Amino acid sequence: MALKPYFEQFGQGPDLVLLHGWGIHGGIFEHLYEYLEPHFRVTNIDLPGFGRSPVPNASYQVALLQEQILSVAPEQAHYVGWSLGGMLATTLALDFPERVNKLVTVASNPTFLVKDEWSYAMKVSVMENFIAMLEEDYEMTLIRFLGIQTLGSETHKEDIKRLKETVFLHGRPAGKALRGGLELLKEMDVRERLKSIEHPFLRMYGKLDGLVPVKVVEQIDALSPASRSYIFPKASHAPFLSHKESFIEVLTEFLQQEAHVA
Repeated sequence: MALKPYFEQFGQGPDLVLLHGWGIHGGIFEHLYEYLEPHFRVTNIDLPGFGRSPVPNASYQVALLQEQILSVAPEQAHYVGWSLGGMLATTLALDFPERVNKLVTVASNPTFLVKDEWSYAMKVSVMENFIAMLEEDYEMTLIRFLGIQTLGSETHKEDIKRLKETVFLHGRPAGKALRGGLELLKEMDVRERLKSIEHPFLRMYGKLDGLVPVKVVEQIDALSPASRSYIFPKASHAPFLSHKESFIEVLTEFLQQEAHVA
């Protein structure tokens, strides 16, 4: 019997899937439940090896994560993905378009690292350093990475406190998932495919984000002219933590809009 990821499901209405970022688990979205459940049937998934999800005995690749997500997700749903979760949600819209209604990415870059003409991303040397440190002291490396995500936010102290409280709530993330997730962030590059997305597509960013610099927004606008972008002016990498009310307002307005018919 194939291992399936842990998920929580609640609420009533159109199906909505939540996908978290690297190093954390779906519990990071729990403070949004009360705002989402009156409007949506939410499926909040722990990616393999994180939170309460087992890690399958297979190569930690995009195809594995797609298979795992779709094994527990509704047949059709809106997808909201944060950071690495946003990159995965984007690949689902591209590779399994029939499973996705609307696509929302939060603080997500179509390629996470600086390369060729793509300068508004994480430097390769910084990522390589994280991978090296992960082998020496993964707990401290994980906390450091999470800390970077909140830098600049006006609620930095509260945000990092919540991230630290959440990360080990259900035990330690699997080493295979931590290493594999970083390798995915190094390798994934969907820039040239963005123009193929035909779903209603909203991209959300924090103006003070140190991992996905706000200057990248115009470049992605050019790659995906049919999509919409929204920038939270005082948020960093986790606007759903620092600006919960405005995040929910922007998200629900987009998801509840009637799809435009050409």
